[in-house]
Amino acid sequence: MATKYENTSLLKAEQSKIKPPRLYKVLLFNDEFTTMDFVVEVLQTFFLMNREQAIQLMLKVHNEGLAICGVYTKDIAETKVEQVSAFAKQHGHPLRCELEET
Repeated sequence: MATKYENTSLLKAEQSKIKPPRLYKVLLFNDEFTTMDFVVEVLQTFFLMNREQAIQLMLKVHNEGLAICGVYTKDIAETKVEQVSAFAKQHGHPLRCELEET
């Protein structure tokens, strides 16, 4: 018969096998057509940045070719990419947004 202490150690062993979920970076890429104002709007709308943060990240995208907008679990990262891509297409911008495993 198992004691309550044996059950506790078994539970701890089971918990230690659980790994944290993989994380994914959401990336925005520079292009020659999407306006800077639109990129700022995307960052504020979908990544909940204030205007100053959004401007700084937009400039990073512009100057370096790409930037990480956030790091999320796979399902959230995929949703962000889909939302940004659909929003850009709806507004006639070729803004590229992708996810990459960390």
